[in-house]
Amino acid sequence: MNKNIARNQIKKLLLLDGAGALMLAGASWVALLAARGFSMVEIGFAESIFHVASMIFEVPSGAVADVFGRKKVMVAARVMSVISGIIMIVSDSFWIIALAMIPCALSYNLASGTREALAFDSLKEAGIEKEYDGFASADMVVYKITSSIATLLAGVALMLGYKRAYAIDVFIGMLCVAVALSLKEVETDLFKETNIKKRFVEVAKKSASFIRGNREARLIIILNAVVGASATLILFFLQAKLPLVGLPQILLGPALFIMGMGAVIGAFVAKHMAGSRFELVCKIGIIGVIIAIVSMFTGNCYLMIIGGMIGSFSDTVLCVRSDVHLNTMIPSEQRATLVSINSFTFSIVMMALSPIFGWVISLV
Repeated sequence: MNKNIARNQIKKLLLLDGAGALMLAGASWVALLAARGFSMVEIGFAESIFHVASMIFEVPSGAVADVFGRKKVMVAARVMSVISGIIMIVSDSFWIIALAMIPCALSYNLASGTREALAFDSLKEAGIEKEYDGFASADMVVYKITSSIATLLAGVALMLGYKRAYAIDVFIGMLCVAVALSLKEVETDLFKETNIKKRFVEVAKKSASFIRGNREARLIIILNAVVGASATLILFFLQAKLPLVGLPQILLGPALFIMGMGAVIGAFVAKHMAGSRFELVCKIGIIGVIIAIVSMFTGNCYLMIIGGMIGSFSDTVLCVRSDVHLNTMIPSEQRATLVSINSFTFSIVMMALSPIFGWVISLV
């Protein structure tokens, strides 16, 4: 793969991420279900189905990408999002909606890890893997901006109604399938093995061996998960807490947008910290999240917003730099699998910290 093709591949991956985050109904699915008359219990159960399915599929989806090819899996990810949207359009009962959560989760899992692996190995094949720094930063910026815009358009989704909103998502998803089909596959040494079963065995063995034998990688994955889960939960609970401490409801959307912009700034800053020691990046992540947690005990809504923004900023700096650092350590043949383990660890930590954060916030 030459440099121009590799860089064009990066642009397509950024386009896929941006379009995927800009899904109108996908960003407002809770509000749309509530508007249709579904209870909070039913909505919560649907959310649980999503997370359970996500945990089940996360690591296997990475292994599938390493074994069958990253391009194929990226195409499958977009197809799953289209299927999920179609099911939501035709749904007339809770159980059909619950069913839609499974391809929705699978869409996320198939792209997670695969996207980063395809980007890094495309640049590596072209001899310009140092440009992955730029991709990791740009990818985070694109995702945060487009997802924030999608959140701001929640009112538009409600005005259109769930069928029209999901129809727009399906249309965008089909365009994404076309873009994914135009990606170029990067074949690793694993593809020399023609027996699929042996490919899976090799990926599993070598991935396990890498995790067991690399203490630094284990620590990075755990730290990234703890900081990331803490920052995510802070923003999540602030949605409910800010109005209770005096923030006018009309300002909640802008407040969430401002806190989200902290991640955008963090992605820009992370790009310029390529030469910094990773220990410094870790300290920024830890200190930033501690500040965010402390701000929640002030009882001042504006200090909470500032704290949430700082937490989002520091988490993103760590997330981008750890992504780059891990990819320089991981073998190409197991890249998607090992990056998926990183995401899986995040999900586990989220489950463990959610009730703890809920209890702490209730004390504020």
